[in-house]
Amino acid sequence: GAGKTTLFDVISGFTPTEAGAVLLAGSEVSGLAPDARARRGLGRSFQDARLFPALTVEEAVAVALERWVEVRDPLSAALHLPSVFDAEEKVRRRVAELLDLLGLGAFRAKFVHELSTGSRRIVDLACVVAHRPTVVLLDEPSSGIAQRETEALAPLLLRIREGLGAAVLVIEHDMPLVTSVADRMVAMDQGRIIAEGDADAVLHHPDVVASYLGTDEAVIARSGASS
Repeated sequence: GAGKTTLFDVISGFTPTEAGAVLLAGSEVSGLAPDARARRGLGRSFQDARLFPALTVEEAVAVALERWVEVRDPLSAALHLPSVFDAEEKVRRRVAELLDLLGLGAFRAKFVHELSTGSRRIVDLACVVAHRPTVVLLDEPSSGIAQRETEALAPLLLRIREGLGAAVLVIEHDMPLVTSVADRMVAMDQGRIIAEGDADAVLHHPDVVASYLGTDEAVIARSGASS
């Protein structure tokens, strides 16, 4: 491979760095574990949606909000103190906001295992953005889903970026999806950056055409990515 997922693994702390440094909001996080980087504002999805199949959509998103639960004392919960109800209500409101943001309201009571691959991906997105990350890493969000579901991803990704004010980095092979959401594109080959810039410049870069799209620019047109 080109090294794209490995790069995300390094950024998110699943693969240690051999050289260089990882900076998040100007602070070095190279020595931090993945969960510590998440607390610093890094969100990450994987190629396979890692969800609990026996939970409903609403419950799955609520679990992702666990770090925001304000009252954790089991005695307070057993005594049904007002502070417990207030904390639970805040979680319910945040879940409702996320379901609304990503158009999941109609699926709130459905079990995760009942959903299509595309819908599970969107639930996974809701879980990723639940803790209000400032940087979101998405690893091939369109992989394995139907074309119509891929087409629905673009407005959702833009909504996440605008709604959270977060930087969104996407690994993706679907050129129409990439060009519809990317302000800046980076092409990699065998762990090396071969082109970067706006989408049109990168897609027509000779090294990118040779490595990914073939030697004929008609291939770009067939991909639906040309303007």
